[in-house]
Amino acid sequence: MPVTAHSAHVAHAVRLDRAGGPETLALSEVAVAEPGAGEIRIRHHAIGINYIDVYHRSGAYPLPAPFGIGVEAAGVVEAVGEGVSHLRVGDRAAYVSQPPGAYATLRVMPAKCVVKLPDAIGFDEGAAMMLKGFTTQYLLRRTLPQGGLAAGDFVLFHAAAGGVGLIACQWARALGLQLIGTASTDEKCAAAKAHGAAFTINYARDDFAARVREITGGKGVKVVYDGVGRDTWDKSLDCLQPFGLMASYGSASGKVPPFDLGVLGAKGSLFLTRPTVFTHIATRESTQVMADELFAMVTSGQVKIPVEHRYALTDAAQAHADLEARKTVGGSVLVP
Repeated sequence: MPVTAHSAHVAHAVRLDRAGGPETLALSEVAVAEPGAGEIRIRHHAIGINYIDVYHRSGAYPLPAPFGIGVEAAGVVEAVGEGVSHLRVGDRAAYVSQPPGAYATLRVMPAKCVVKLPDAIGFDEGAAMMLKGFTTQYLLRRTLPQGGLAAGDFVLFHAAAGGVGLIACQWARALGLQLIGTASTDEKCAAAKAHGAAFTINYARDDFAARVREITGGKGVKVVYDGVGRDTWDKSLDCLQPFGLMASYGSASGKVPPFDLGVLGAKGSLFLTRPTVFTHIATRESTQVMADELFAMVTSGQVKIPVEHRYALTDAAQAHADLEARKTVGGSVLVP
């Protein structure tokens, strides 16, 4: 939306005319209106960077042009629209939400997925924790194999040194689970171990399916949490116990190709799910329940939010290049 002389508020925001590489990420000035019914206006202090942003930018998850990207951020509420009762002007707040558009200094957006941010949690942490923390919550607490998970159970978590992975390592440790984390370098394996992984595997060097069988005494794991996709898919199925659950929640290496469902039967009557965070935060009530549990884990100290990389909003292209090159460990944020 072009800025006019009558614009009450002006933001700097990433707007893309087409899908493409990191070079398409450029800031422009946009007008920001007053919030309507069920909306708020929020000024960002930090913006989370996630792989879903890459999917939107590249066109893997197509959006109609022109479009913004970014689904999580933290900041201060500047205005509240009619019907919004859980937020007030001046509240510190954070969110993960559709539609994309968080790569901006200021925006108007739906209020239902915006929650008050506890004073004990900083803006950088708040921006880096919402999508990744909510994802961890719905995986470890809601996306469960038959009979659930109990202390001592083995789970396999791919990309364990990523933003989601380092939170999952800590949360799994708090639950008493034996998380087997995979990563692409020894450095990343060490980071996962330091954050609570019981075992780590460098899948660039070792056969992770063979190592999982070795670690579990040949039994395999009850559930695989896989945000990598194509590169880990086949061997992940070989890591599961009979009736085990394959939870494919991302595709950092590319989409899983079509496959024969009969494979699930042949490998032990396996279960398969493809969950998304946006199904879990479809209502304000469910969003708040997830936020309350995530914030409790963080404020108790059981989960710490690693923000290892900070980029200026003007350097969004470099942030994406680093993310795609797997140069980052832990969370990353853009600072307006």
